[in-house]
Amino acid sequence: MTTPSRAASPASPAAPDPSAPWLVVGLGNPGGEYAANRHNVGWMVADLLASRIGGKFKSHKARAQVLEGRIGPPGPFNRRVVLAKPLSYMNLSGGPVTALRDFYKVPVANIVAIHDELDIDYGVLRLKLGGGDNGHNGLKSMTKSLGPDYHRVRFGIGRPPGRMQVADFVLKDFSGAEKKELDYFVDRAADAVEALVIEGLERAQSTYNS
Repeated sequence: MTTPSRAASPASPAAPDPSAPWLVVGLGNPGGEYAANRHNVGWMVADLLASRIGGKFKSHKARAQVLEGRIGPPGPFNRRVVLAKPLSYMNLSGGPVTALRDFYKVPVANIVAIHDELDIDYGVLRLKLGGGDNGHNGLKSMTKSLGPDYHRVRFGIGRPPGRMQVADFVLKDFSGAEKKELDYFVDRAADAVEALVIEGLERAQSTYNS
C-alpha cells in the first residue's frame, strides 16, 4: 500500500550568509523637496549609519548612492556592509537594489530594507524577515525584483489624520511635535539595523520590537 503524499510545506527563507556582505537599503525619493518627508525616513537612517561608519556616499552605476564599510566589533561579529540609497523614485526601488545585489554578490537573505510603515505608531520599530508589502510602493518594487525573503526594518509613522490621503501624508514632512523626537527614533532605528546585522534577527527583535 502506498502512503498518501503530503502537500509540500512552503520553503523557509534562507538564513543570512556570514561570509557575504550585507546590503542595507534606505528607501526614499531623491531630491531636496522630499528629503524631510515621512516617506524618506529610510534615507535618514541610512545617512546616520553612514556617519557612524565614517564615510560618504558615492554615486554607483546601479542608480544609487553607495557606501562600503564595516560594522561591529573586531572579530567574528564584524560585518561587511554596503549602505545604499536608490536614486530611482520609491516605486522603482527594485531595479537599483537588484543591480547592487548582483554587483556585490549579496544573497537576498543579507538584504535589509529600511522603510516607513503606516500601520505602526510613530517611532515604533518592527523587524521582520519576508512578508507582504502592505501597499508600500518601495517594498512592492523590491519584492517584484527579488522575491519577499529580505529583511525589513519598519519605522512607524502612524496613519494620516482625518481624511488626509495616504499619498499626501507620506509626502509631507514630520510634524513639529514629531520632529522633537525624530532624531532619537532615527538613532534607535540605526541601532536596530546594526543589531540585526551583527546579532541576527531574533536577538534584534527581542530588543527592538517593543
